[in-house]
Amino acid sequence: MSGAQRNLDRKIVVIGAGASGVACATKLLELGFQNVLVVEAEDRLGGRIHTIPFADNVIDLGAQWCHGERDNIVYELTRKQDEELLESTGPVYENYDCIRSNGDVVPEEVASRLKAIVGDSLVTRQLELRHCSGSLGSYLTNKFYDTLRRPENSDIDAEVAREFFVNYQKFENSVEASDTLEQVSGRGYLDYWECEGDILLNWKDKGYVELLRLLMRSRELNVEHGVLEQRLLLGTRAVKINWNRNDGRVELQMSNGETCIADHVVVTVSLGVLKDQHLRLFEPQLPVEKQRAIDGLAFGTVNKIFVEFPEAFWAEDWTGFTLLWRDEDLDDIRGTSRAWLEDVFGFYRVSYQPRIMAGWITNESGRHMETLPVDEVQAGVMYLFRRFLKWKIPDPSNFRTSAWYTNDNFRGSYSYRSMDTEQLGTGARELAHPLTVVATTPEKDKDSEDEAWQQSRCDRPIVQFAGEASSEHYYSTVHGAVEAGWREARRLAQFYGISVSRSGTKSQL
Repeated sequence: MSGAQRNLDRKIVVIGAGASGVACATKLLELGFQNVLVVEAEDRLGGRIHTIPFADNVIDLGAQWCHGERDNIVYELTRKQDEELLESTGPVYENYDCIRSNGDVVPEEVASRLKAIVGDSLVTRQLELRHCSGSLGSYLTNKFYDTLRRPENSDIDAEVAREFFVNYQKFENSVEASDTLEQVSGRGYLDYWECEGDILLNWKDKGYVELLRLLMRSRELNVEHGVLEQRLLLGTRAVKINWNRNDGRVELQMSNGETCIADHVVVTVSLGVLKDQHLRLFEPQLPVEKQRAIDGLAFGTVNKIFVEFPEAFWAEDWTGFTLLWRDEDLDDIRGTSRAWLEDVFGFYRVSYQPRIMAGWITNESGRHMETLPVDEVQAGVMYLFRRFLKWKIPDPSNFRTSAWYTNDNFRGSYSYRSMDTEQLGTGARELAHPLTVVATTPEKDKDSEDEAWQQSRCDRPIVQFAGEASSEHYYSTVHGAVEAGWREARRLAQFYGISVSRSGTKSQL
């Protein structure tokens, strides 16, 4: 067997079968590596992509949209298919009603002006936040009220404006996955690059799981797990990663009692799992720089609430509503078992689901909701519908919520850049940096490369890190997760001298 062939037979274990893990494993196979195993703690693949049957077709409990088109790996993958897999969600999250807790609907003329104020701040953020030394919350608050004080807005009721802005902050927290916007770094907010184009592209009636099928080539090969068939170990957790062995390999201890020796391990678990488990997961403990990145990068919780009704009780062109609480009405729930309902900020229509309204909740209230019995959550949600809407609301025919924080395999939803991230001077680059060992050069055919190539590759990556949190500019997204998975596959290919094209595929030499 040639040296090149031996390198392609190196044992590579990918921990986590979310978007990043699936992307990494399938890319490794595409690049010629054959000895690839994916270990997943859940009894399903997908990670924070979780499409389930519900109502008239499916819902996504996790990732829901393809955010943007230009420079978006996920979008580019779909464009290579014969059928249109994505379509615009439309103005659902723009044309909603603003409804107060006494049932009054804020007049459209007033609501549209308030929406315009926060919309205008989105445009100016990119310039102004570069010079911001504080939080995103303080910046947005000053921006909103400065604009509100302009003469042309003097007729807007101050209480309605305040209620609207409190609700808008909850919405913005769902974008960031933060508990409060005071936690979000103003300058760090700019680390995220928004892809041009429609940022709310939905997967029609297929759900985000369709992306996994594309990556695995499931339909093409007519097998459930596509190229990962027989390479996927579900329902098994890696409980110990011993990465400092004398032989330069990695020993994995599994929850099923088995041990696996690998040449390379790619860790794609969520940042929440790393925060919760890294001290007991890695032996020896991770270097200080890596621990600082795990501690400094922030990870929050965003949950969804799906309510299916026997039939739609709303008009065909109605897209949903946001909940604006009056101070005097909040007294009815604060200090009670329903206090968590204050942080449910809106309910919206769902594409291809004509009888469903989807609600959103963040922060400690979202985490608390996960601990409650489902009938208690449903009763609370119906209390909101019947308090805010002056319509006859039928009892729901089905009900489902997500629960990302209490699941030990996720411990939250997605990452963001906090004030702590900025103060610690850390980031995705430090998280993505691999653990290496000083190693002999990869085995090569004698005439395949020159001495300079061999001298440059003595630090061998043995534990690598992927996942959305390790993406410098596309964190919190699926395309960031996929990109990170491909990055680590290419890292191994480059170490072993496999020429990789710009598209990430193996070059034909």
